[in-house]
Amino acid sequence: MRYSIDCKENFEQSLLFWLDRFIKSKLTSLSNRHVSENEKLSLIIGALNRGSNTMDDLKVLAKEARNIGLIGINLFINPLEKFYHYSVPMGFLSLKEIDEEFLSEFLASQTGSLSDATKKNYRMAIVSFFKFIDKQNEDAQGHSHQFRIELKNWGGLGGKRGEKLPAHMYKEELSRFFKAIEETPFKPSSQAKNRLLIKLIIYSGMRVSEALGLRLKDMVQDGEYLIFQIRGKGNKPRIAMIKKEHIEHDLQEWLAIRNRDFPLLFHSRTSKPLTQAYVSYIMEKILMTAGIRKEKNGAHMLRHTFATLLYQKNRDLILVQEALGHADLNTSRIYTHFDKERLKIAADTMDEL
Repeated sequence: MRYSIDCKENFEQSLLFWLDRFIKSKLTSLSNRHVSENEKLSLIIGALNRGSNTMDDLKVLAKEARNIGLIGINLFINPLEKFYHYSVPMGFLSLKEIDEEFLSEFLASQTGSLSDATKKNYRMAIVSFFKFIDKQNEDAQGHSHQFRIELKNWGGLGGKRGEKLPAHMYKEELSRFFKAIEETPFKPSSQAKNRLLIKLIIYSGMRVSEALGLRLKDMVQDGEYLIFQIRGKGNKPRIAMIKKEHIEHDLQEWLAIRNRDFPLLFHSRTSKPLTQAYVSYIMEKILMTAGIRKEKNGAHMLRHTFATLLYQKNRDLILVQEALGHADLNTSRIYTHFDKERLKIAADTMDEL
């Protein structure tokens, strides 16, 4: 039987519901040759079918399963317990708000002191859990929500098999990119909109989803700056500021032709919300015009570029954390790896010897 993604009254209960079913699926698929009490295993599975009241209840059931011989369950329950306690306080309204970036932030903040082997187990448990939900959820219309979590670019592992640092543009590439924003041809009705959307992201570091969710009333002017009220992950509020001169022309041109009755700042030609796929299409065209190719060409690269330059200019991790809306400072720490000036100090160590 399949269930809707948000099948319970709130995020916490829905998450616990899916954790129950995932752990049950693992108990029934793990090798049971070492199980010493089959009757006890049946009772545990029955309890999981009925559902746990709390995460502690689920952990107790997993511990009981381990004690009767299903030792492999530890590979899943420990990371998922950490994930539960990390995500519930975020204030999510729906499981659909979870994406790869949030999961990368979770792994970065919760596994920093662990071995690479344990980090790989955490990643495997998270990916397996969301693949399970992908296969098992279905709404009343027969549609299923797909997370498609892979975490291929999670940068938490060390050694040759570790993941790469986030793709970003260097200053010379940025000059070509800004020039390409103005020169890339789009349909006349979309030209200003597309330029404005990309500029909002690169000048503020906001997430693509945050830019697409902006309402016209979320924007106010403060002297030479425009202030944007953003609702980030978990519906957490923060603000982004952009100098008015950077986007004024495109903003006014778009405001003159947009549907004034549509609540969001951006919409399609048929007055529907824009999608992330649409933003990826814009990025591909602009990058082709600029002659820039990266391993990751999506608009999220603009966020990494903004954060990299912000840290290089100010050397202030707290500012990076606040500007990007990171829940944990460790997530922002990745941008210290791009600090060439600090590395030059290391390179000059032996100069006076």
